[in-house]
Amino acid sequence: MAPAGLRKSFVTRLSVFCTLLVLLVGAAILRSAQATHLDSFTFDEAYHIAAGVSYVRHADFRINPEHPPLVKLWVGSFIAATGFHLDDLRPFADKVDERDFAEQDVYLHNDFNSVQRRARIAMWALNGLLLVLLGFALRRAFGPGVALGTLLFLAIDPTVAAHLPVVMTDLPVSLLAAAAVVFSIRAFGDWSWPDLAACSGALGLALATKHSAPVFLIFIVLTGALLALFQPASSERAGAPEMSRLARLARLLAVVAGSLFLLWGAYFLHFAESHTGREVFNRPLADKIADVHSPVSHAILNAMTFLHLTPRAYIWGLADTIRAGVEGRYIPILAFGRSYLITGPKYFFPAMIALKLPIGLSVLVLIGLVLVARRCLASDRNPAYLRGLMIVLAAAGLFLLVLASGSTYGGIRHALPVVVLLSIVAGVALQSAFSGKSRPLQVVVAVALVAAALAALPVVRPWEYFNQIIGGAGNGYKYFSDEGLDLSQRSRELAAYYHQVLEPAGEIPLIGYPVLEPERKARGLDWLGRDPERDGARLSSPELNGTVFYSARRLGKRPFWDPAGLRNRVPTARFGDLLVFRGRCDCGPILAPGLYFHALSKIYAEKPDLAAGEQFLRQALSFDASAFFVNIELGNLELKRGSREQALEAYSGALQSAPSNDPEMRGLIEEQIQRVSSQPLNKIPDLRNPLLE
Repeated sequence: MAPAGLRKSFVTRLSVFCTLLVLLVGAAILRSAQATHLDSFTFDEAYHIAAGVSYVRHADFRINPEHPPLVKLWVGSFIAATGFHLDDLRPFADKVDERDFAEQDVYLHNDFNSVQRRARIAMWALNGLLLVLLGFALRRAFGPGVALGTLLFLAIDPTVAAHLPVVMTDLPVSLLAAAAVVFSIRAFGDWSWPDLAACSGALGLALATKHSAPVFLIFIVLTGALLALFQPASSERAGAPEMSRLARLARLLAVVAGSLFLLWGAYFLHFAESHTGREVFNRPLADKIADVHSPVSHAILNAMTFLHLTPRAYIWGLADTIRAGVEGRYIPILAFGRSYLITGPKYFFPAMIALKLPIGLSVLVLIGLVLVARRCLASDRNPAYLRGLMIVLAAAGLFLLVLASGSTYGGIRHALPVVVLLSIVAGVALQSAFSGKSRPLQVVVAVALVAAALAALPVVRPWEYFNQIIGGAGNGYKYFSDEGLDLSQRSRELAAYYHQVLEPAGEIPLIGYPVLEPERKARGLDWLGRDPERDGARLSSPELNGTVFYSARRLGKRPFWDPAGLRNRVPTARFGDLLVFRGRCDCGPILAPGLYFHALSKIYAEKPDLAAGEQFLRQALSFDASAFFVNIELGNLELKRGSREQALEAYSGALQSAPSNDPEMRGLIEEQIQRVSSQPLNKIPDLRNPLLE
């Protein structure tokens, strides 16, 4: 399918291509290692690692079922083989208890620095192999020039560099989904078994990586069905026999069956998540499905369970993804300088891609789009080549449409599949410029490439990168607060500042930056609230005089826990998204979240301490009563204790502070108030706290 000008000796092309591909991937990994050397674990990595070790050692998938197991199995195999203490598995009292179990193992029962080093090596190896896989897929579909141009784009992009070493699913699913789409171009052109198998394999691995992959399964099935039904009867492959529409559809079904088999294989071909056969999730599957609002999604999830279409843990995670990722989490979002709840505007993700890509890379994408349009109009166009590019663009467009209907809290990491697909269009621009004779095109492409490299390659902390349209990484927090700015990676720098500056002076800081309690202990930190008896006097008032660690991305106006007292202050020190404030401040909105999460750790523990949980909830409300879900937890707690009046008081407080623009949530609270007012308390279920999802 490659243009005729690129056809040279097979041996020369293959050897040179392989050499350049390996050099590009190696350079991308080395650049990532340097750029991310300050980063600690993201918020989710310890959770994923402990889960992966448990999968490998016990073939038990109860921990972290909200993500499919491929990445966790890969890292868990490496970590387990090189030494890791894992506590005995037990039942969990909701997600809070499960996460605490995993995080204590990583941070307190192992050398967490060693675990991170080994995990980063494992992920560089995995993502490096997936980059190579994508390179070979692109070489087969579009030729070596587009393949190498695409890999060069991805090697420069700071977001890709940031994700290469982290134990998360966003980059692996993006590379695998893009590879599946690219393999489908030849697979549904020739309908040959090697191409079909490659497409099925990449698609199956994508399904086993993240619950966004079914979007690409649907896309590939629809694309394959259309081409099977409306392509001419003869194959594009010279000398291949004619194939009927029915035979093509049968081969398409084989692609789907093969991908589902790989998904089952990632769960060791077990439907149940444990050897006992009974459910051992932190929350029953029926309740998890009931959390989903959409009747259509309900029906699909129940049908998948009844038919055993996929493993049960996969269905549990899919329900979680639909509820949190599609229908939306109760997370306040700052987008374009405006405050939103649950989700941002429909144009959020296209704009985010434009702001997170270096401007030079965006220019390459635009040039590629222009070249594709020109080739569509040219008289000597290559229909198969153009059809492949249309398939790539259609896949990117479909995924953007899906993103537009969902939650925006994840930021650019949820849009990474689109970035990878658009990099192929940029690869077309690079190939066209350097294999053609247009001097103006060569100059423009070269300038864009150099500008992108100069803007991106020197960047440290690439997770926080923004281009100059909004003033660079230092200003991103003024406009956005999603997870594309920071995901708790600055805890190592926080600990260094504490040990170098605060600890010698005997100062105990308030930590409003999201560092997990097990990690705080593992790093030798002390903080206000660690010892309630010692700190009781200082925490009796929201007015504090001292040092506060806070996240820049949380400084924007928020519907609850709004840090107005810090918003306009100049920090004493800054480490990327981590800000250090010193002096006197009204810290009620900063103290309240810590008290709330401390209460959750008491309520949803292996051995719950409801009295302590109530104390922390009430103290959190005394500092800042704006968070309605704190009152929901307090109402549930009073319900368990059989205290009707206090439960009604708490639920009424929740209704008073619940968002006025969310009638569904307010309706649920009102229904709970009616039940508590008139029904026996032991017959009333808890009102589910939306922030537990």
